[in-house]
Amino acid sequence: MTLIKSISGIRGTIGGAVGDNLTPIDAVKFASAYGTWLKAQYKKDIYRVVVGRDARISGEMIQNLVMNTLVGLGIHVIDLGLSTTPTVEIAVPMEHADGGIILTASHNPKEWNALKLLNNKGEFLNGEEGAKILALAEGDTMSFADVDSLGKITKNDAYIDMHIDQVLNLELVNRDAIENANFKVVVDGVNSTGGIAIPLLLERLGVHTVKLYCDPTGHFPHNPEPLKEHLTDLSEAVVKERADLGIVVDPDVDRLAFMDEKGQMFGEEYTLVACADYVLSKTPGNTVSNMSSTRALRDVTEKHGGTYEASAVGEVNVVDLMKKNKAVIGGEGNGGIIYPESHYGRDALVGVALFLSLLAEKRMSVSDLRASYPSYFMSKKKIALTPELDVDAILKAMEAKYSHERVTTIDGVKIDFNTSWVHLRKSNTEPIIRVYTEAPSQEEADALANKVMAEIEAVANN
Repeated sequence: MTLIKSISGIRGTIGGAVGDNLTPIDAVKFASAYGTWLKAQYKKDIYRVVVGRDARISGEMIQNLVMNTLVGLGIHVIDLGLSTTPTVEIAVPMEHADGGIILTASHNPKEWNALKLLNNKGEFLNGEEGAKILALAEGDTMSFADVDSLGKITKNDAYIDMHIDQVLNLELVNRDAIENANFKVVVDGVNSTGGIAIPLLLERLGVHTVKLYCDPTGHFPHNPEPLKEHLTDLSEAVVKERADLGIVVDPDVDRLAFMDEKGQMFGEEYTLVACADYVLSKTPGNTVSNMSSTRALRDVTEKHGGTYEASAVGEVNVVDLMKKNKAVIGGEGNGGIIYPESHYGRDALVGVALFLSLLAEKRMSVSDLRASYPSYFMSKKKIALTPELDVDAILKAMEAKYSHERVTTIDGVKIDFNTSWVHLRKSNTEPIIRVYTEAPSQEEADALANKVMAEIEAVANN
């Protein structure tokens, strides 16, 4: 069982010992630290925080603990109930709130949950802010409100509809073209809140929708990470229904992947590539993704006359570089679309609307669209961490071994070869080392990953 404290929030498995897992006591402790930090940030009389959750089995329990902890600090709570990460993000500024908390462990299995923490812009906290909250959680300086100063909880279940309204009002969302295309789409909502939000969006766009696992029970029907090996049911349904495409999201709806009309993955890395191609064709500019993302985004950006740059992994890092470079679109290769015209957060609803606009305007199949982009292939592997593994030493050894190549160390170790690359880094969300590679063919990408993993094993055993 595990508790991970990182730039991506406070994430852990439910049950077990305090301090080793996300127990009720840990949830209260970290919510208390966040509320205390927030009150120190903004000296005022009334504080407000937006709280929402995905459909995880533990979600209601954790949300009640978190909300009532904030109430105990004298903070008023806007309770969105079942929601999505991007919905909470847009709700924070719309509510003029001081911050937000999303209860979700994103792509992790059902035994996990997490507190994702937002600032008053509805954006994730940076590393320095997160460190202050972690320090508060370990101290004894938190003070709670007296009985006459307790906060109140106000429910608001309208925000998914308001989020959809905002997406539909984006200038580049071509509602008429989408409706006229008469798309038929199968949606895999992994029995979480994507099963609510995505079909509602598609209905407003005039798309015929076939629902697969769209009941928000929190009982995930397959591994909730939207990867090819987990999506055989979606593949079969797309072919059986003779659909134009399939759509799948993760439990909190900030990651998005597509399946073509043949039941083949469009490739989660290419979600951002396609959406960027569309946005850049209308509004030329720069792009940003993290350094574990495909080179295809660079190629598409340069085709449109823009500049591409890579950040360290982590949404807050991507957003920071996007702001510095005035990027018109960015995101992460895991299917995360960040479109500043909407907000600075990964948003599957925005991604769906932009992708369908592109597809409708091009009047081509999803498979033909995929074939129109530069073809790279990725291998995404992981090495489980054990107490005896010294990750820093392993990364240093790999950096030294490949010092004659182009090596970047702003986030783990990335080694760029002429036609391929490998990125090694300790995960922010799981107790693993991630090993990502990209090459001109799947065989080359897999071979490079296996070679590097064998080298890591040799280093670890010495």
